[in-house]
Amino acid sequence: MSVEDDRQKARDKLKRICGVYRNCDGDPSRICQGQSYGRPLGIGGIGTGASFANNAKALNKIRLQMQVIGGDFIPQIATEFFGTPISMPVMSASVSGVNSFGGDQVITEKDFCRAVVLGCKNAGTIGWRGHTYTYSIENAPGIDSIREAGGWGVKIVKPIEQSKIVEFIKRCEEVGAIAVGIDVDGCGSYMMAKHNKPVFRKTQEEIKELVNSSKIPFIVKGIMCVEDAIASKDAGVAAICVSNHGGRVLDYTPGTAEVLPDIVQVINKKIPIFVDGGVRTGYDVLKMLALGADGVLMGRDVIRAAIGGGIDGVQRLMEYVSGTLIKAMKMTNCSSIKDIRSDIFC
Repeated sequence: MSVEDDRQKARDKLKRICGVYRNCDGDPSRICQGQSYGRPLGIGGIGTGASFANNAKALNKIRLQMQVIGGDFIPQIATEFFGTPISMPVMSASVSGVNSFGGDQVITEKDFCRAVVLGCKNAGTIGWRGHTYTYSIENAPGIDSIREAGGWGVKIVKPIEQSKIVEFIKRCEEVGAIAVGIDVDGCGSYMMAKHNKPVFRKTQEEIKELVNSSKIPFIVKGIMCVEDAIASKDAGVAAICVSNHGGRVLDYTPGTAEVLPDIVQVINKKIPIFVDGGVRTGYDVLKMLALGADGVLMGRDVIRAAIGGGIDGVQRLMEYVSGTLIKAMKMTNCSSIKDIRSDIFC
């Protein structure tokens, strides 16, 4: 089996939902797009899909400078995540909710979560798990999969009521999760609103309350401006994740690669910065790292890998990305992660 075999199987299962295109760029012609004209959101972007498309465009316009004269080396990509050694600075994004991509006839939520968490673990990296309208403290397949993996995972909760988030935090502590957090941009969640599940904007004080409620690192995901980055840092979070929710909460946002440099500059290495949005290959990972990210998350390609190949499919995808990252680093004269800087751009 190969990554392409998994993608073909996913293509067969996702007919009329996702074309599993070789170039997943959010173009208006893609079958997942068109939500602004009355279709359900599905796996595409909100409204016109411009935010989804802008993620890919922002990465595509970055060019890499090839530099190959010098001694040979094998790039070293192993790193750590809050003290946990991982094989590379690439993890699964916290995508969840099979209702968005075909329902149980495609893959069950339990099997999807297991595929992401266990597949990433088998590849030596970490699966982040999310939250959707079907989740509750009693029904949390993401946390269940993290427990099965011996705590090897990260749980991200929607910005629901504070008391409920604290309950999720305690569950994550109980199963030994590496970290926990909220996606603050989830206050614009289409699926939560459609199913009358309240989500809220969070104040800096509310974030601070959650930070103080957690014994494990607390992450805020969904940062797209320096103001929110500073507010999160000042609230005491362990890390932030630059993300526009895959273009699924606000139309016409810039791509994450466009806003990342300003956020990196203002945070100035005080806390780790992770990023997602349009990342499909190891080359995209290299670009995000060169822009200043400490780690990179992949979303839609992980969905397809899980649907097409389950646990093994996710492992294959992550190992493929690892290989292309190593190749990209070798061709741009980066022997280790710390050598990756923006001077590899041209």
